[in-house]
Amino acid sequence: MQAIDRKKLKAQAHTLRPVVMIGQAGLTDAVLAEIEVALNSHELIKIRIRAEREERKQISEKICHNTGASLIQCIGQITVIYRLNPAR
Repeated sequence: MQAIDRKKLKAQAHTLRPVVMIGQAGLTDAVLAEIEVALNSHELIKIRIRAEREERKQISEKICHNTGASLIQCIGQITVIYRLNPAR
């Protein structure tokens, strides 16, 4: 498996808009399914997490664990994750 170039991915993510929003209901199975679809389509996605700082961190870690994605960066309410789609 090749190493992830985080610097390059951060630069690519700069112009992206969040494709998934996580609000009051938190991280549900439906939200995880939507994240899976987005990762399969785009590989690199932004997620907006509306929660307190510590909860955002926990949600980001849970997303990465459940989807097999890599956390690229977290700035405020925005989390950027990446997962290579081998079918592409």
